[in-house]
Amino acid sequence: MLHPTIDELTRGQYNRYELALATAKCARLITDEYVRQHDIAEKSITGNKETDRPLNTMIDKELRDEKAVHVAVNRLKDGVYEIDVHANEKKDPEEEAPSEEPAPDEIVSDAE
Repeated sequence: MLHPTIDELTRGQYNRYELALATAKCARLITDEYVRQHDIAEKSITGNKETDRPLNTMIDKELRDEKAVHVAVNRLKDGVYEIDVHANEKKDPEEEAPSEEPAPDEIVSDAE
């Protein structure tokens, strides 16, 4: 039997399709994080066998030892990731229209 069960993961709020999509997206995020950590670890290796740590010890153990889907399922169960069923819905065209005023993070100061 699978642990956690589908009922535990969906909590009666989501269907299996939404759960599969959410798990796949989470697994992709986890894979991207593993690749990022692996790249950083490779760049930090100097080539000196006496002082360099092994590459595997520089990567998070959970990402290194477990499959991405398994980690994603556990994170969904623990509440680290949450399923947003409305994330892929299209917005009204009026809501997507840019406003006249720039967003606060887009304002550039010329005072420099």
